[in-house]
Amino acid sequence: MTRPLRYLVDVNTLIAFLDEDHIHHAAAKRWFQSPGMHWFVCPFVETGLLRHLVRPRTGGLSILAATQSLSRLKQWAGYHCQPITADWETLTAPFFHRIFGHNQITDAYLLGMAIREDLVLVTFDRAILHLAGEYSEHVLLLEV
Repeated sequence: MTRPLRYLVDVNTLIAFLDEDHIHHAAAKRWFQSPGMHWFVCPFVETGLLRHLVRPRTGGLSILAATQSLSRLKQWAGYHCQPITADWETLTAPFFHRIFGHNQITDAYLLGMAIREDLVLVTFDRAILHLAGEYSEHVLLLEV
């Protein structure tokens, strides 16, 4: 019997899902409405979402309101918390030679977590496919 796929969601996918004005909202909403799905959020993603929600130029919510938004998100079917179980060097070792810039730091960490925990990283970011290389089965690129 095949185990169901388990997905690690990145910050931008959550933002697109929650923000009805986001260019990728419809695609994120369709994906989150897939039946029987198991999706995971790690503390890095939670804090990235909270940062976006409270930032005056992007969300403008109070800390309390942003935290309440996160709590509501956790009520969606299939939600799971993925704890951080390894350090940067351990998680990025399989593809470290492909990391070339500061914009890849969080993506690399999440990709490494997906590989280590047998998850699939859900993203709109095509550049992660290059970073993943031979581990591309651990990336689901959502189409718009």
